[in-house]
Amino acid sequence: MTLSANKRPRPVDVAIVGGGIIGLAVARALQGRSPGVNVTVLEAEGDVCRHQTGHNSGVIHSGLYYAPGSLKAVLAVRGGAQMHRFCEEQGLEVRRCGKVVVATSELEEARLVTLLERGVANGVQGLERVGPERLAELQPGVRGTAALWVPGAAITDFSAIGRRLAQRVRDHGGQVRTGARVTGLVREGAEWIVQSTAGELRATYLVGCAGLQSDRLAKSAGRRLAVRIVPFRGEYRTLAPARAQTIARLVYPVPDPELPFLGVHLTPRLDGQVEVGPNAVLALSRHGYRRGDFSLRDTLQTLAWPGFWRMSWRHLRAGIAEEGRSWLRGWTAHDLRRMLPEVEAADLLPGGAGVRAQALRRDGAMVDDFELSEDEAALHVLNAPSPAATASLAIGDEVAGRVLAAMPKR
Repeated sequence: MTLSANKRPRPVDVAIVGGGIIGLAVARALQGRSPGVNVTVLEAEGDVCRHQTGHNSGVIHSGLYYAPGSLKAVLAVRGGAQMHRFCEEQGLEVRRCGKVVVATSELEEARLVTLLERGVANGVQGLERVGPERLAELQPGVRGTAALWVPGAAITDFSAIGRRLAQRVRDHGGQVRTGARVTGLVREGAEWIVQSTAGELRATYLVGCAGLQSDRLAKSAGRRLAVRIVPFRGEYRTLAPARAQTIARLVYPVPDPELPFLGVHLTPRLDGQVEVGPNAVLALSRHGYRRGDFSLRDTLQTLAWPGFWRMSWRHLRAGIAEEGRSWLRGWTAHDLRRMLPEVEAADLLPGGAGVRAQALRRDGAMVDDFELSEDEAALHVLNAPSPAATASLAIGDEVAGRVLAAMPKR
């Protein structure tokens, strides 16, 4: 039996699908910009921030790596500052440990200059190129021919931040419904009918922040897409406690501009552990946090996408190296010894993993920047890789501004 039009519940102003840190930041920004706006966040899992946010490295990035003028560059710098303020206001822990980006060859020293210029162009404060002696003072045990010192880099707990955002949304009259997996989207007149495992919701405007399911959600809303999400598992190891005690800074290699990932690096955590990694290997499930995790649907959709094969051929050599690091900790230790000469394979213990939702074009190109796709009464965050957690509050502001500009005036 269906409800008659006059018995149907009043639609909410905005339905946000996805209760990760970006979806919650969008809800917060909407409430801040338009007090009284009726917002509901739908999250498939039993709690918020269970996927990309909950498996994040915890780094508040400074905005060093990104092309000047890109959304990543603008929103990472702005969002990092907002994140520091939010954590201070809310009493959430942030440790400003700083980062060294370590060069170990003349080629990497040249790339270091480019990184410095890019960071300055993006407005990153306090950058300093240092020599081997200063590097050894900043982070004992790490060796290099030169380094870039990034004093503003910090670590935090993005899951705790996401939970606090969810509470603030509720405190300001919004709803955050967990266990609400979206099963259907229908456009009916000027409303969206959002069907989920927690019941039906009607909304004037739809925002998709579905992360690993973002392309599927957009497609179910009627969008024709030129990208597909291909999941990559990033596997970490942890340093043995005796070795971890010596690492106080973030320690990164100089990235190869031809490759889409940053390489093996050292990441201190708030709990005292130091993560090593991640590598990046194809995940056979969009929620494939373990090697054995497999989804026939996810795997077939990846293999059916022409861009996957073109990307794989283009990065074949790097892909083999990533697989090697996945299985052989000695391979990881070998790479790490370029910066940390005394590390041994025995120092690398099992760690956790995350799955990155990487948007891939048909021609095999990885979408590098944040990508927002707007349609009538809907906006989808289609690509939000690192530094999305850092930039989340700024992404929330950006999305909220566009949504409020597009919504009918009340």
